[in-house]
Amino acid sequence: MTDAGTDQPLLEVRGLQMHFPISEGILMRRQIGEVKAVDGIDFSLRRGETLGLVGESGCGKTTTGRCILQLERPTAGAILYDGVDINTLSRSGMLGLRRRIQVIFQDPYSSLNPRMKVGDIIGEPIQVHGLAPDAARRHARVRELLQVCGLDPSFADRYPHEMSGGQRQRVGIARALALEPEFIVCDEAVSALDVSIQAQVINLLEDLRERFGLTYLFIAHDLSVVRHLCQRVAVMYLGRIVELAGCDELFDNPLHPYTRALLGAVPIPDPTVEAGRTFQPVRGEVPSPINPPSGCVFHPRCAMAVEGCKRSRPELRELRPGHWVACSEVS
Repeated sequence: MTDAGTDQPLLEVRGLQMHFPISEGILMRRQIGEVKAVDGIDFSLRRGETLGLVGESGCGKTTTGRCILQLERPTAGAILYDGVDINTLSRSGMLGLRRRIQVIFQDPYSSLNPRMKVGDIIGEPIQVHGLAPDAARRHARVRELLQVCGLDPSFADRYPHEMSGGQRQRVGIARALALEPEFIVCDEAVSALDVSIQAQVINLLEDLRERFGLTYLFIAHDLSVVRHLCQRVAVMYLGRIVELAGCDELFDNPLHPYTRALLGAVPIPDPTVEAGRTFQPVRGEVPSPINPPSGCVFHPRCAMAVEGCKRSRPELRELRPGHWVACSEVS
């Protein structure tokens, strides 16, 4: 789903599925089911773009990111990076690609090795990939990266436990930048931080994108953060993408009932407006990904559902230029 007339996208995801088997037994293991974490999704990213991937916990956002990073081998589908299907690459074939694709993890407390100094944490990937075999050059590069990420270069001699959460996340960002990547998966990169620190880190990510020409897949559940940072937004529900559009278009004109419910749940920071608005929460609970509903996965909770929604699963349709929706009842 790439707009006509644009260049080849940096990343294309086609029909991606990630199903985790459920087994029982001790001596004779047998599969009794599977968790359909990601169940056939399609999207693309252009160079220099930030795509937000949003949805409730358990909808498959992080699993999608892990598949792109090849931390999980997908059950089916293709992940084309710069025209090459990375699912088909061997371990050695992925080695060169590791430099170009990096990740910023959610938890700055557990994603850094507590037994290593910050300088060693950032310098390790540089040494592993042979970018600066000389220790002095590597040390200079580490100090430069810390400065770029808004930290004092002297922090290279500290351990992670001597730093605040926001400072640790900046170290995580510096580590991701160490190999000069093109594409970074930001997996809930600010959700574990205080609101005031979130704003600083978001501004840093935006500055780095413009400075280094980075491309982000920004996985999040905070819609206000996504609106500030992203150019396009994909909304996931139970392993499927139900809506994909430009950021302003999606927030100003949501078409899928689930997207409308998500945006309707966002509180308005004005007591008068908040008291006067009507909000209808989505009924029921999210179905289990072990046994998802037939047809449209959202139909058991959808106020617009008709009988046909139970039988056929709607595919993404482009109802407006660049605005894709997986719902047969909107037009």
